[in-house]
Amino acid sequence: MAGATRKFIDIGANLTDLMYQGSYHGSNKHQPDLDIVLQRAWDAGLDKMMITGTSLSDSKEAIKLAKSNEKLYCTVGCHPTRCGEFEAEGNDPEQYLSDLLQLAQDNQDKVVAIGECGLDYDRTKFCSIDLQKKYFEKQISLAEITGLPMFLHCRNAASDLVDILTPYRENISGGVVHSFDGTKEEAQKILDLDLFIGINGCSLKTEENLVVASTIPSSRLMIETDCPWCEIRPTHPGHKHIKTSLPSKKKEKWDKASMVKGRNEPNNIVQVLEVLSAVKSEDEDQLCEILYNNTQKVFFKKNSL
Repeated sequence: MAGATRKFIDIGANLTDLMYQGSYHGSNKHQPDLDIVLQRAWDAGLDKMMITGTSLSDSKEAIKLAKSNEKLYCTVGCHPTRCGEFEAEGNDPEQYLSDLLQLAQDNQDKVVAIGECGLDYDRTKFCSIDLQKKYFEKQISLAEITGLPMFLHCRNAASDLVDILTPYRENISGGVVHSFDGTKEEAQKILDLDLFIGINGCSLKTEENLVVASTIPSSRLMIETDCPWCEIRPTHPGHKHIKTSLPSKKKEKWDKASMVKGRNEPNNIVQVLEVLSAVKSEDEDQLCEILYNNTQKVFFKKNSL
């Protein structure tokens, strides 16, 4: 099987999510199964995974988990929908930022990016645009100080994201706008900043998404699952290109040989490759190698030396 020799890096895996502990919306449905999920990932050719840090507390959990396995790494940062935490009651914004920096500096063997940070104008009910901009800009300083690349979030905010990043671009060592679902024009603005674009199931939901993804040069792409979310569903136009799938059962009928229906896993990264390969009319194995090397170059330079 050709896929057996493929190597993948999932740049966006939310492995600290409680779904992998069997908990859904506060209700326990099955035993913790992260170890089984990880084994499925390794069996599918995952070489490394980047666990997403979305707040100070979550970044601490991500580091703890990353230290449990040599193939796991993580990011440190605060997601735009959670950046209200900087000014939450009892918090000192500068101390919160300093604590993020300290986390990254103290765990250089495992922290490979600053993020997830950026802008999300689709969910301003969680955090105002002004607050998002303020603490996105402050987190750019963490990338400048540490020399780490950035793991960026952008929803309906590409122009502002690019405007904020541009003055600092020479001082940061690159990065990726993950889970990209914007237009060709927005993709070009990101590419013009010499950043990479991350594609997952949420990037491939519509016919327009597929067209945009097909136009992004493979040399500037990375892939991810953003698990446990962003699976490629049967209703998505790219689903017809999927060749690889494992059996799944409802969470109430959990067994270790099956995936949980509706809960994405890192091993599904092969499906993202299959859809991208189809819409770009590129050989799967060759594309897989390009995507792997792109990711290695940006986030794992030390491993490449």
